[in-house]
Amino acid sequence: MSTASAPLVDLGPFNQLVAMGGPVMLVLIAIAAIGVITFFYLMLFGTFYAPRMTRKLRDLVGQWQANPSGTNPEAIRANAGLFGRTNPLMHLLVNSMSASQSNPNQSAVRETAVRDAQTALEPFEAPLKIIEVIAALAPLLGLLGTVMGMMEAFSAMAAADGRANASQLSGGIYEALTTTAAGLVVAIPFAALAAWIEFRLRRIHKTINSVLVSVFNVAPALEQTEAPQALDAEQPTEHSEPAHSSPQPERQRDTVRTYTVSDKQRLAHAAG
Repeated sequence: MSTASAPLVDLGPFNQLVAMGGPVMLVLIAIAAIGVITFFYLMLFGTFYAPRMTRKLRDLVGQWQANPSGTNPEAIRANAGLFGRTNPLMHLLVNSMSASQSNPNQSAVRETAVRDAQTALEPFEAPLKIIEVIAALAPLLGLLGTVMGMMEAFSAMAAADGRANASQLSGGIYEALTTTAAGLVVAIPFAALAAWIEFRLRRIHKTINSVLVSVFNVAPALEQTEAPQALDAEQPTEHSEPAHSSPQPERQRDTVRTYTVSDKQRLAHAAG
């Protein structure tokens, strides 16, 4: 080993890596540190803020399926502890059930629930993308270090007019192999972590979907209580006079005729 790199070896393992891999090794160490910090942040954030199906939420869904109108979802939120209040799935269920009980427009309630579910998973997308980028970028940086090391080796050979000895060539080849190995060492574990995190997010997404389906499959029953009354109100009574039923076919013909004309105008306007 050269005398210039001897003081670096004495300073510690970090300088040893820099001396072995060159400037590309600094970049690999930096992105590896960023990846580790991102992973621990994701694990800590997921411990408190990841959507999770607890026993209280299972009981709430079961009570909702048995008696939707008699369920009080706000009581679950009021009695939740500090750790339970950080669960986005609890707020999603309570808001969806309360909106289903008070809002007759179930399509709007479903759209709001879908938007809230996507919002609950958005904080996990950016850390996952960072880890995926590191897993894809590390081998490319290792390849860049390999190319730079081989260029240094052939540059030394060219400077010696083809009479370079093995010690002059070994430095560049050693740097090339070191950066390649370092890139693979960084990329392999982060690729595995990215696959595991993506698997966990898919399971959470599946859990949210199944819970929302269980809620909204029961929610339309709340609207069906007033449906028979509306149908009875629309049916004619037995004592209705037959004189009022005779103009109805003519009105229907006029309605059909008017609709057909306006429809043709729309089609002609669209074609023109």
